[in-house]
Amino acid sequence: MSATNTVSNIPQPTKEQIDTAVQEAVASGDIAKAESILKRLMAPTIEALLEAEMTNHLGYTKHSSQGNNTGNSRNGNYSRKIKSSSGNLDIKIPRDRGGEFESQLLRKYASSSNGIEDKVVAMYARGMSTRDIADALEDIYGINVSSTLISQMTESVMPLVQEWQNRPLDRVYPVVWIDCIHIKVRKDKQVRNIAVYIIIALDSEGRKDVLGHWVGTGGESAKYWLSVFTEIKNRGVEDMLICSSDNLKGLSQALESIYPQTIIQKCVVHQIRNSLKYIPSKHTKEFLKDLQTVYKAQTKDEAEQNLLELSHKWSDKYPMAIKTWEDNWEEVSTYFEYPDEIRRIIYTTNTVEGYNRQIRKVIKTKGQFPTQESVEKLLYLIYDNISSKWTMPVKNWASVRNQLAIKFEGRFPTT
Repeated sequence: MSATNTVSNIPQPTKEQIDTAVQEAVASGDIAKAESILKRLMAPTIEALLEAEMTNHLGYTKHSSQGNNTGNSRNGNYSRKIKSSSGNLDIKIPRDRGGEFESQLLRKYASSSNGIEDKVVAMYARGMSTRDIADALEDIYGINVSSTLISQMTESVMPLVQEWQNRPLDRVYPVVWIDCIHIKVRKDKQVRNIAVYIIIALDSEGRKDVLGHWVGTGGESAKYWLSVFTEIKNRGVEDMLICSSDNLKGLSQALESIYPQTIIQKCVVHQIRNSLKYIPSKHTKEFLKDLQTVYKAQTKDEAEQNLLELSHKWSDKYPMAIKTWEDNWEEVSTYFEYPDEIRRIIYTTNTVEGYNRQIRKVIKTKGQFPTQESVEKLLYLIYDNISSKWTMPVKNWASVRNQLAIKFEGRFPTT
């Protein structure tokens, strides 16, 4: 049922008026005034939502003759102070004569507007823009809510983002995967592609977790990665046994300086893609068939012999395709030293790439982000949704754990 008529007596400024008022206050440096505007807007918005709920509860709009002789009707309202992202608010709560109405958005004894704000944040976490959310509230409840006000509600997430990004981590992680995703962000009146580096780890119980999201520029070096690994160490990580990553510039050098014992496995799938850049389509199928004898070999000795044969056949025509394997061989071939169960876990960055695919699914309709903070907010909310499903250890963890404990004796946590 539409709730448009239930809120017609509540003055609702237009989105343009709200945005203009807030932007002028911010531009003048009067942040307190901007917060005051948002605070004044939050109260009528909440009251409008509550009136809409009352309409749905009773089955008819305010002042409608449909309510005559129904046995229940509106019975004024009462005031309550609640907390919101815009500060403390005085809210008028509608009530019915039968005493049956209880808001699902604002529970009877709630002291905050989290019910409403949580729903706004949930929509935001699913990739809806602030304008989309404002339009959805107007369609569902018939109220005119500024996208600026919606943005203010989602700001309540930022302290959680900062707390999560700086939380203490485990002492040891058996495996970590590192990859990046590129996101468009508006900066200095230009839309730029920024890289967000994501590190997912496998803990000693075989469960996955994201250690953090790091926003870079896409042109990072050893100095950048040194700061990332230093941060991770300061958060309590003393050791990482195996690190699986793409061929990210400067990563190996920085990792060795902070965690000198960590074994590096460069992603085989990325390595295959990199070499195929130098192979024309007419030879791709034949080259791939020969290349499989290298990365699907059972032992490192067999793989090296097959790489030598690959070089003899193709290096004259496409030397760079072979050179990429020879230059990265030591870090690409690491997985040959481990049993099949561990090989499947470390030889690619599929784990973190799967996570990135879910991020892309959410952000694909957004086009671009207005700020870096908006990127951090949404990525945290996506993480929160995805990680809630990571309740089980990886496949064959008991066997993998025993193998790691033997291979990394004294370093793998056994208790």
